[in-house]
Amino acid sequence: MAKATKPARVGCPVQAFQKMIAGKYKLRIVWDLKDGPLRYSEIRVGLLRGLVGSKEIAPRVLSRELKALALAGLIERKDFGVVPPKVEYRLTRRGQSFVPVIATIAEWGHRYLEAEAPAMAAE
Repeated sequence: MAKATKPARVGCPVQAFQKMIAGKYKLRIVWDLKDGPLRYSEIRVGLLRGLVGSKEIAPRVLSRELKALALAGLIERKDFGVVPPKVEYRLTRRGQSFVPVIATIAEWGHRYLEAEAPAMAAE
């Protein structure tokens, strides 16, 4: 009789999620890519949209975030091999499956900001 094997331990799904999206810009990058591929400069400019008093993201930081998202399988990088360099980033199937999660977070954020607006105005 064959010995039953235990299923592999998967770990905490919340921790896996947190590790995948940890970083200041990763959620925003995935969210900005939901409408289609973007070039590096378009992603950089998009990260400044809607942020009052925000400093421009350092190129090194943006590159690190993009590489981490690619390693997590959420985005893919397409190099067109031309001069000047043309590179686009797009969501993978896994990245696209993540968009509804971010949409839910965005909806919660809108409700939170609307609820906080009267309290902030009263201060």
